[in-house]
Amino acid sequence: MAGDGGPVTLRGIAERLGLHVSTVSRVLNGRTGEQGRAASAETVRRIRDLADELGYRPNPHATSLRTRRSNLVGVLFPRLSEIVVATIYEGVEEEATTQGLSTFVTNTHDDPATQRERIAMVLGRRVDGLIIGDAHLDGAALADRALDSTPFVLVNRRADSGHPAVTCDDYQGGRLLAEHFLSLGHRRVAVVAGEPFASTGTDRTTGFTDRYREAGLPVPAHRVRHCSFDTAGGRRAALELLKDADRPTAVFAVNDLAAIGAMGAARDLGLRLGEHLALAGFNDTPLAAELPVPLTSVRSPMAEQGRRAVRLLLRRIAGEPVASESLTPELMVRASTGTPVGPDLR
Repeated sequence: MAGDGGPVTLRGIAERLGLHVSTVSRVLNGRTGEQGRAASAETVRRIRDLADELGYRPNPHATSLRTRRSNLVGVLFPRLSEIVVATIYEGVEEEATTQGLSTFVTNTHDDPATQRERIAMVLGRRVDGLIIGDAHLDGAALADRALDSTPFVLVNRRADSGHPAVTCDDYQGGRLLAEHFLSLGHRRVAVVAGEPFASTGTDRTTGFTDRYREAGLPVPAHRVRHCSFDTAGGRRAALELLKDADRPTAVFAVNDLAAIGAMGAARDLGLRLGEHLALAGFNDTPLAAELPVPLTSVRSPMAEQGRRAVRLLLRRIAGEPVASESLTPELMVRASTGTPVGPDLR
């Protein structure tokens, strides 16, 4: 134990505190609530304080042998190079480390065949569970029978199949943007809607268009343009929307990258943001506030989604009933949406 150069052990901590080693093990392995053997709050505090003082670190190999768990979680994302995905994964990794778990991540490029291949590869690593951030609304890849025996949760995106998911309330985020545009007097609006197979773009678009319909201003179908979730896709979709003489006065792009692409389209057409055109994005990535014209965006709790997904997965692994979680978005208003429009632009 500590002081003799050897590793700090559960037995050594138990001896120092005059406790049974099983009590120390339950506390430091996160099983303090086992029925009939729960440690008191004071005992838990004493054990954790001493473990911290002595620099105790669990032995993952020993824990794995004892629990028959690998303490390994597989994570699937479309592209880890995307800032939103990377931020969510930071939350996953941070919480997994706190919980004594290791993670490994693989990219699927949002391709259904690749999704199935990567799911098989991840399951071959004998993971305790999966966190899936590339779900399509149809849930096709999630119907893989190999997943029947392995707990998994979705993050960022949901599926119509109803699997437990941790997401931002994307529908409410779309409504927040619509409310903002309505408050500025915009009647002719459009949506750069992202990929139709992803719940993020679909729910944000639906929230936005529902609010406009409720205001008696339904958004015409030709003013909702689907595109890839990147700057090139956003630019192409925005050019199509803005080239008409009866162009929209406000555009909602369902993520910040697409909004940046739309900024380029507006520039090419000689439109000044906040003056000739109101533009807003979604996620509030760090770049949004630092652009030459700061971008109005809906803030999504990205890292928190990752942290919550790990906690939800652990509950599934433990056999507990779980429900999907929807986190609250927040509207961040900046110069790109300008001031209320005059009658001539409505």
